Amino acid sequence: MNSKIFKKFNRVIVTGGSGFIGSNLISKLLKITDCEIYNLDKMGYASDETLIKNSICMKHKNRYKLININLVNEKDLKIAINDIKPDLIMHLAAESHVDRSIDEPKAFIESNIIGTFNLLQSSLTYYTSKINNKENFRLHHISTDEVFGSLGKDGSFNEGTPYAPRSPYSASKAASDHLVRAWNETYKLPTVISNCSNNFGPYQFPEKLIPLAILKLIRGEKVPLYGDGENIRDWLYVEDHVNALLKVAEKGKISETYCIGGHGEMTNKNIVYEICKILDKIYEDNAPHSKLIYFVEDRPGHDRRYAIDPKKLKKELEWKVEKTFSKNLELTVKWYLENIDWCEKVLKNQTLNRRGLNK
Repeated sequence: MNSKIFKKFNRVIVTGGSGFIGSNLISKLLKITDCEIYNLDKMGYASDETLIKNSICMKHKNRYKLININLVNEKDLKIAINDIKPDLIMHLAAESHVDRSIDEPKAFIESNIIGTFNLLQSSLTYYTSKINNKENFRLHHISTDEVFGSLGKDGSFNEGTPYAPRSPYSASKAASDHLVRAWNETYKLPTVISNCSNNFGPYQFPEKLIPLAILKLIRGEKVPLYGDGENIRDWLYVEDHVNALLKVAEKGKISETYCIGGHGEMTNKNIVYEICKILDKIYEDNAPHSKLIYFVEDRPGHDRRYAIDPKKLKKELEWKVEKTFSKNLELTVKWYLENIDWCEKVLKNQTLNRRGLNK
């Protein structure tokens, strides 16, 4: 990536830009483009601007603005889009934790479905008005591989895989994907979609498996594994995902979908054991850390295996992962070990108690 990218875009809206992927995306955009970046975020429990603020230097400070807005509020959203006059909208705003969706599905319906509907309507109103740079305008909807359901022992998801969501979270994301395609087909709103596998890396809110395991092991707390721990996920380092998003946003074909996977298939059990091995070498407290692993009741509708074939993305947009999964996992463990203060800050008034038992 270099400063020559995104030359056809002047103003970029990133919804959910204070989340894990969004903040990594905005940080990169500030560093390698000359675009004005507008972060539309409701600043929920997992929102944090630390990475963005650390990325802003004197030459960037006038190019970034946070707008505290909930996409469920259509009136405020429409005003914001009309005022900003974006050339590109990258839509990441979503409730994303599967366990929370089991306990509190309404929030996922409102944010992921109603929020996306409002964004599409507001974007269409803006796009059909007399806007500058209309030929380059597009809305990039960022989604998940969980919309495809669960794989067997073989095979992988691709752009032609039928949808089969099995949790309130994945169902809400599947609905949002379908809405985006419908607004492209029916109203000719220029859209592109990407579906990614499980992300990990620095600044991820410590409720997801990898940061949760790291933090609990550092604290000397027990780490729960659902069921038999043999559920498989295709792990994607957040920096690789961001690089893919930039390519899709700039060069992806309108109305097309791109699957983004990291070739990092591993069982939940093995990934936690790998984290233990890394910590055993660099953090002697509580070693051997594997003694802290224990198994708990599985969550309802727990998909067995995910895997993505990113062949289309690699061939058409020349994307690739930059480092091995093992190296990225080691970098992630070290980052959390060196940034305990950040973890404590974002977890203030939060609990890491088990969710998603539907009881």
